[in-house]
Amino acid sequence: MDIADCYRLLQLTSRANIDDLKASYRRLARQWHPDINPGDELAHEKFIQVTEAYKILQKLVPPAPSKSKVTPSAPKSTAYSQATPSVKVSVRPSAPSAAASAQQQHPPAPNPSANVKPPSTPSHPRPSTPQQTSTAGQGATPTNPAEVKLKVDSYRQLQALIQEQRFPRAVALIEALAQRLPDDIEVRQWQAIIYQSWGRQLIRERKLNQARAYLKKALNTDPHNKSLWAEIEQDFKKIEMVFK
Repeated sequence: MDIADCYRLLQLTSRANIDDLKASYRRLARQWHPDINPGDELAHEKFIQVTEAYKILQKLVPPAPSKSKVTPSAPKSTAYSQATPSVKVSVRPSAPSAAASAQQQHPPAPNPSANVKPPSTPSHPRPSTPQQTSTAGQGATPTNPAEVKLKVDSYRQLQALIQEQRFPRAVALIEALAQRLPDDIEVRQWQAIIYQSWGRQLIRERKLNQARAYLKKALNTDPHNKSLWAEIEQDFKKIEMVFK
């Protein structure tokens, strides 16, 4: 389960704080709790997924402003015993069926040919200059441990999505990350490169109007990247050749 799936399952945006996360989890946990849906395998599985997504996001989302943190208590469920927000259920519980254990997914190794460069973090030296380098001023690199982890995890997911050519999913992930880290120049560069990659795929699929739109979005996202401009100029020439 990746970070984008966690936000989707909990019906949250990337700007949600810890209070938003807890409120959404309580609501969904009540809805899918096995005690409320006895014998419903789908509801039980949904409850497990929502709880797992909560546990992942509670390590990443920022705290609520001017509010003290309260340690949540665990809901009464045979599926999970770790600390989660309290879920009150008034019906008589019935024995839920055994749910399949969640399999931990390891992200694929980054594609060496991809142009998305590894993130710079406080614990790692800045990597050597990649093929595409922006001339814009340095943006803010996150120092908050949760934001650093979010950025590194997102980078790995983006590499896997590019390798699998799942560009619409990559676009959704990078746009969510850009909303969370709007001042990070590396994220902006990744966003431009993914727009360009999706535009090139659309050219191959002969969806030329959509390709133009994403190539333009790439230029608008990282307008000072001279190398990106040169490559996209060649991409536009390919589109013109198709029309001839």
